[in-house]
Amino acid sequence: MSSTYGEKIKISVFGESHGNGIGVVIDGLPAGVKIDMDKVLVQMSRRAPGKDKTATPRKESDLPKVLSGMLGDTLTGAPLCAVIENTNTKSGDYGNLLNCPRPGHSDYTAYIKYNASNDIRGGGHFSGRLTAPIVFAGAICRQILEEKGIKIAAHIASIGNVSDDSFNPVAIDDELINKLNNSTFALIDESVEEKMRAEVESARLAQDSIGGTIECAVSGIEAGIGEPMFDGVEGVIAKAVFGVPAIKGIEFGKGFELSKMRGSQSNDPFEYKDGKVVTKTNNCGGILGGITNGMPVIFRAGVKPTPSISKEQDTVDLQKKENAKLVINGRHDPCIVPRAVPVIEAVTAVAIINLL
Repeated sequence: MSSTYGEKIKISVFGESHGNGIGVVIDGLPAGVKIDMDKVLVQMSRRAPGKDKTATPRKESDLPKVLSGMLGDTLTGAPLCAVIENTNTKSGDYGNLLNCPRPGHSDYTAYIKYNASNDIRGGGHFSGRLTAPIVFAGAICRQILEEKGIKIAAHIASIGNVSDDSFNPVAIDDELINKLNNSTFALIDESVEEKMRAEVESARLAQDSIGGTIECAVSGIEAGIGEPMFDGVEGVIAKAVFGVPAIKGIEFGKGFELSKMRGSQSNDPFEYKDGKVVTKTNNCGGILGGITNGMPVIFRAGVKPTPSISKEQDTVDLQKKENAKLVINGRHDPCIVPRAVPVIEAVTAVAIINLL
């Protein structure tokens, strides 16, 4: 099993949901960079469980303990290792899942691939809990990017059938970026929050779950970044984004809408503005030929509903080799979209820093 991403800045995620702890090792960080740990903890808090009715009631402080790679507040250039302790586990809730895999979860595929040796408790290494150390890594990387004028922000684009406004594709305001970066329910139009929460609550009361989409933007990135064909910007970002549990789709710019357009509609006209080449629109999402064109990089990721639901489901008993019914116990998110927003920002930061 490999949970490593990146070539120039490499992250390696370790641990299981109900093990002693989870963490990450980051290789290749530059020495001498000062890190604001308070800003790191803000990002950790945005993802942490147990703080909102849309999330699992499992409470974890998610305080990272840095074991190496920092002296005071400064990166030393050595591998940066951080560990997050697991303190609130109820492993007994998962005893029936090794034999009776959850529909929509990795239980069955992991059972086959790892010869039934995978840690099933809380999803083990396949749990969304493993995104906590990813957020730590992203919080470090984004501070380095911000020194270069590159900023990243994401918001809840939709939950169920309720949608937020979209980013202005050609110019993203720094004030909006700062607001989203500090929000635990990140929205551009805050008036839709109540309707989104109602969608989640309706699913929860029905012993079910619900999915949604997340829109992410990178501003301040210059033209000419990316290595086609197979290390283009879309591919590098997509690989990182698909490492996040529950992500099942990604599109850049107008994405699949482009398939319904004519070239005269989809093409982004060039113009000079303040001595700089820009595009009047940004249907391509800031990327042409796998290379940044200087406009904001914008993409959307599709998040499937949480597979762990209380409603009875059909499954199989792998030991008895017969059909079975499954009722899942434990504490689970009726909707993971709000907590996934800082995770998408984090993997995007790791992807962008590798492209640079």
